[in-house]
Amino acid sequence: MGKEKSDGGDDLQLGLVQMQLAHAKTGERTIIVLEGRDAAGKDGTIKALTEHLSVRSTRVVALPKPNDREKTQWYLQRYVAHLPAAGELVIFNRSWYNRAGVEVVNGFSTPAEQAQFLKDVPRFEAMLIESGIRIVKVWLDITKAEQKKRLDDRATDPLEALKRSPLDPVAQDKWDDYTKARDTMLTETSTDTAPWICVRADHKKRAHKAVIRHVLRTLAPEEVAKTVPAPDNEVLFVFEKKALKDGRLEG
Repeated sequence: MGKEKSDGGDDLQLGLVQMQLAHAKTGERTIIVLEGRDAAGKDGTIKALTEHLSVRSTRVVALPKPNDREKTQWYLQRYVAHLPAAGELVIFNRSWYNRAGVEVVNGFSTPAEQAQFLKDVPRFEAMLIESGIRIVKVWLDITKAEQKKRLDDRATDPLEALKRSPLDPVAQDKWDDYTKARDTMLTETSTDTAPWICVRADHKKRAHKAVIRHVLRTLAPEEVAKTVPAPDNEVLFVFEKKALKDGRLEG
């Protein structure tokens, strides 16, 4: 394999292509859930993951807020329609975890709805895994200073206009509220079968490389996975409660 040159590395990009070719043959169904702080780099991570993948076999799902009918459904119901079929990779840019983050901080759902979600989602993900779907859940974490810089850049750069959100201005003001919601979400929904993978994402290229390495080592066939170096453990690590206190996750 060639020397790494791009954000994800040419050899890592080749690994992703080889992974998808293998999944097309075996019918593997895979999900990547991407969550994180506002401006943590979800879009860039998705671009690094999908740059050379088949558009027919790769879907990026970013659902809008629910309509009036969807609001009356079981919360997780509308996500079921977007689950992968054989050979497909589905990347959720934000996901059902909106209920544990944005909705909590901004009062878009009730405490009872949030509590029910935290009870339901581990069982929901266990059912998906038992059905044969493989899941990788990634939390992108950045410092408050880095978030401010990125949000300021987004607000003034015309090429970033499509990334702007009405919630951008409150991200810094509600930093502590988002931290509390994150801590609860990670603690309550990281399980042995569907753990959260945390990524320190202030440095975008390092974060991209770490995520791709983890994806390949977790989802690729053995002949591909064994050639991939482990991610830098200063950048990527499996969530554990002590990470909330030891400085690996921003407070």
